[in-house]
Amino acid sequence: MSRSPKTHPSFNYKLLLLGVFLAFVVLFVLRSSFSSSSDSSENTSTISPEVPLLSRSAKDSSSSSTNCSPSSTTGCSKIPSSLAQTIIHYTTSTITPQQTLKEISVTAKILDKKSPCNFLVFGLGHDSLMWSALNHGGRTIFLEEDESWIEQIRRRFPTLESYHVTYNSKVNEADNLMDVGQGPECTAVGSDIKYSMCQLALKGLPSQVYDMKWDLIMVDAPTGYHDQAPGRMSAIYTAGMIARNKEEGETTHVFVHDVNRVVEDKFSMSFLCKGYMQKQEGRLRHFAIPSHMDGSSRPFCPE
Repeated sequence: MSRSPKTHPSFNYKLLLLGVFLAFVVLFVLRSSFSSSSDSSENTSTISPEVPLLSRSAKDSSSSSTNCSPSSTTGCSKIPSSLAQTIIHYTTSTITPQQTLKEISVTAKILDKKSPCNFLVFGLGHDSLMWSALNHGGRTIFLEEDESWIEQIRRRFPTLESYHVTYNSKVNEADNLMDVGQGPECTAVGSDIKYSMCQLALKGLPSQVYDMKWDLIMVDAPTGYHDQAPGRMSAIYTAGMIARNKEEGETTHVFVHDVNRVVEDKFSMSFLCKGYMQKQEGRLRHFAIPSHMDGSSRPFCPE
């Protein structure tokens, strides 16, 4: 025997429950609105006399700047497109920068104090967008030996300012150049590096490099991976001389990466000076080099 379907009683019961639920929701909303209105009225009536009530125009202004900082005098502004691009790039990229977090933090700490400033970087890589963003509002220039790589980066990140440079010395010439660098033509301070007689000096860089007063310099290029590759000897020497030739009272922060390698280790200690070294974190060294143009007859390296 088949059972007859129980349709109508169940349907009516469900409608009754639905109606009760909707009525409860309506009552709850009305009660909340009434309570909120009462609280608002009560709060307004108990405001301390020392605090003036906002005028209508002030209220309108306040409501229009919701979620803005109370101390802001210019209102809300959206994040600059360059910073937005940086966030998106590093959030979605599977390629990590060449430096470790601890190494990056050393330079980032100085940038936090100095930026916006002038930041010169020997090298153009996966961390370049980050350095430019950390110096937002300042000028960051990248020097790179690989023209094809520059073109690739420019297509992806056209806001980065980069220039092609040529390095004439190779890693296997380091010992000879170390001896050359001890000569008087290389340790003399004050002459324009573009016309220096020192074999280590980079004299063919873009004019922007010589014309700017640099607050930070990062040496993370050229490659220097093998004996026949361009070495960082001249880049390290030139960074040190740019710092020494800066105007009186100014200190330049110079960072050298890959100091686990022989060239970077020896040349940074010799031409940026152990006495000027502030810190080493992993493969990164930080030097703070004062101006030698204050007439104090500083030695090339502190005693």
